[in-house]
Amino acid sequence: MHSLGWSSKLISRALRSGFSALLETTTNVTSNNGGSKSRPHFISVVCGFPKDFLTSKYKPGKYGEDSWFKTSTSNADVLGVADGVGGWRSYGIDPGEFSSFLMKTCERLVHCVNFNPQRPVNLLAYSYCELLEQKKPILGSSTACVLVLNRENSTVYTANIGDSGFMVVRRGEIVHKSEEQQHYFNTPFQLSLPPPGHDHNVLSDSPDSADTLSFPVKDGDVILVATDGVFDNVPEKLLLDMLKEVEGVTDPVKLQMTANSLALMARSLSFDSDFMSPFAINARRNNINATGGKPDDITVVLATVAI
Repeated sequence: MHSLGWSSKLISRALRSGFSALLETTTNVTSNNGGSKSRPHFISVVCGFPKDFLTSKYKPGKYGEDSWFKTSTSNADVLGVADGVGGWRSYGIDPGEFSSFLMKTCERLVHCVNFNPQRPVNLLAYSYCELLEQKKPILGSSTACVLVLNRENSTVYTANIGDSGFMVVRRGEIVHKSEEQQHYFNTPFQLSLPPPGHDHNVLSDSPDSADTLSFPVKDGDVILVATDGVFDNVPEKLLLDMLKEVEGVTDPVKLQMTANSLALMARSLSFDSDFMSPFAINARRNNINATGGKPDDITVVLATVAI
């Protein structure tokens, strides 16, 4: 159904978006270091791919139905990803509009005076409320994960709803990670706005349902924030092997190359029909005979902590 033959132009276009993010990252790192060198900050990069290159148009902050943002204030660095639920396409609804609105609104709210770096769930809640109040309804559903580094206390605060998520690596081990929220197999928790008359048969979870965590970070920690296109296709051990190679790395070019490699690996494995992916393993645990990867949009936000 989906072509595996990538033209060099398509791959170049996708990777170019990653290096555009790299230019932004380099600028942010310079400004972060200009203030107080002892305060922690993220060095972060982004890479990703849409599931279908032929039908997806590149837009900043989006890979297919996935959306992402990263931004900073004087007291916090914030990363976020969201994954629009693809099933809405059968209703003529673009799932990417819902996830994109959430992430763009989260990014804007970070720069409001009442932003609380200890409450990333508020970003999701307020963004969702704004979406519900739009005069032209933005229909659909999305999972979401937002992660905030509070520079005042060197602590990360997270809010995750659904099966996007994060992972933190330190000294070659996974020290923190999110847990999937599923109603049942392949049906994650999600923020939703269904079309009129469909409320009774559409899952819609409250932002208050999000899992929230907080934990201190240390210099050199590696943080991955990603959509399920990564976690469904790349085994945890492979993720760990890649992430531990960039512990303590402050060179955004090296980080970008690792993010590119990780996104490409997830993309490749998603179309490997013989690979026993994490998604296939979970399917078999639910008495579904499945083999192979799960073709999906891929979004990788990769960061290291520098103090």
